[in-house]
Amino acid sequence: MGLINVDLELATELGGATLKQGKKNYIRVHRRLAKGLDAIDPRKYELVLIDCPPNFNIVTKTAIVASSHILIPAKPDYLSTLGIDYLIRALDGLVNDFNEYAELDSDHLEKPISPERLGVVFTMVQEYGGGPISTIRPFMAQTGQLGVSVFKAYIKENKTMFADAPQYGVPVALLPESNATRQSVIQGIEEFVTEFEERLGLE
Repeated sequence: MGLINVDLELATELGGATLKQGKKNYIRVHRRLAKGLDAIDPRKYELVLIDCPPNFNIVTKTAIVASSHILIPAKPDYLSTLGIDYLIRALDGLVNDFNEYAELDSDHLEKPISPERLGVVFTMVQEYGGGPISTIRPFMAQTGQLGVSVFKAYIKENKTMFADAPQYGVPVALLPESNATRQSVIQGIEEFVTEFEERLGLE
């Protein structure tokens, strides 16, 4: 596993003195992360995961341009549901803008992008009686009406486990299964990973 940092000053490079130069800068900046990933030996990694901030800034945009699939983690509440709708519209707008600028490339070196929406995975899900609590079920159901697929599996809430994991320097899924609650959380993670791999065709 490897970790890389992202240049947070990308936005300063988007300006251009002319419309033509501005469009060139747009492509160059938005392709920065993709260009870096292209330089990685494909035999070294089977899968590259890009963790983005919960907003649609230039860092997130460069990640989308570099990606073949988009996974949307979300908390099942009112504001997060609104955010998913906004993200989908913003994602479609970014793809359209990038592809429009790519077509104007006189050298025809830029390929259009078409990242596939892998779906929404709900996180921090509180359970009662073996399923999500009643107050969040409507938000989970509503998300399925936004035109985006929703994972059947979800990440369960457990403040103790997720708080302790960084202290021990290991992922939650590798913590000792000391009780039924921990086993349930880990089972939920494993179910998500299985569904994730199935959707990517990595089985």
